[in-house]
Amino acid sequence: QVQLVESGGGLVQAGGSLRLSCAASGFSLDSWNIGWFRRAPGKGREGVSCINESGRETYYADSVKGRFTISKDNGEGMVYLQMHSLKPEDTGVYYCGRDYSAYGCLTLEPQSFSSWGQGTQVTVSS
Repeated sequence: QVQLVESGGGLVQAGGSLRLSCAASGFSLDSWNIGWFRRAPGKGREGVSCINESGRETYYADSVKGRFTISKDNGEGMVYLQMHSLKPEDTGVYYCGRDYSAYGCLTLEPQSFSSWGQGTQVTVSS
């Protein structure tokens, strides 16, 4: 059974850091692109970052470039999102998803991803 489980969220002050984790099971992580998305209160799901199958190619939304870093450990079945210099506008529920389209990393469109986890809440206070 394909499953993605997010963890690592929390409450942090502006300027702080968090590391989110996405644990993958039921499939070979080295065959799939994985994306991180977030949903702010009252808004739709927004693409944040994506990493390709091998982990050698990474993609970021302009709003997080230079602050967030995505990484992958295919052997451990884990995908991480290291977040620095957090801002109140980074607040939201963060999800990881599997790219079934094979080009989802290029667009960061949530419609290209599936197998969403339950999400982890990130709250950044000002």
